[in-house]
Amino acid sequence: MSHASQPSPSVRAGQSDGAVEADIRPLMSAFPSGVSVITTIGADSEPRGMTCSSLASVALSPPTIVLCLRTASPTVQAVLETGHVAVNLLHENARPVSDLFASGAPDRFGQVEWRLPLGAGGPHLTEASHAIADGEVTRAVEFGDHTAVFVRVNRISQHDAEEPLLFGKRRYARWTDATAVPGPPAAAPPLPAIPAPLAAAPSAPKGAARVRP
Repeated sequence: MSHASQPSPSVRAGQSDGAVEADIRPLMSAFPSGVSVITTIGADSEPRGMTCSSLASVALSPPTIVLCLRTASPTVQAVLETGHVAVNLLHENARPVSDLFASGAPDRFGQVEWRLPLGAGGPHLTEASHAIADGEVTRAVEFGDHTAVFVRVNRISQHDAEEPLLFGKRRYARWTDATAVPGPPAAAPPLPAIPAPLAAAPSAPKGAARVRP
């Protein structure tokens, strides 16, 4: 009786030897999302932050979200060390802030306004965000080059006057523009009236007597 061979430990699940990994970036690029900046205060008391568009809700009770972050980022290491994080959802005019925190610039916190309220999980980018969530890390799962960080949300602050910044197809978009409803099409002008043809006067039958006045 033959037995199925077990996969080698070096082969990833769902992948056979010699298979080329699929590049899922075009797929995920076609799935638009909001844009956030994840922040925390490191063990050295210095602020850390990175742009993140891979965020999802996990449960309503307890209120939990998951952040998929690049494992090699110093921000991720600081989040895992301290166990606290703030999620700043950027508003539609905050594209420069998104670019800044995606750049890795060492002085990024010196170029934006931020605050650290009592009990915050990390710096609040108050001028760039339409909503901010503070939470604590409950679990972290490293997979490949990213780490899924599960966060229990403790507090949320929102600014209802601001609308979200969107990102998809490697382009930014404003929520206001994306949800603008075009007005009804202009009514077509009425067609000009066509005059009816003049009716011809009936002719007298042949042989009929004509009456003179």
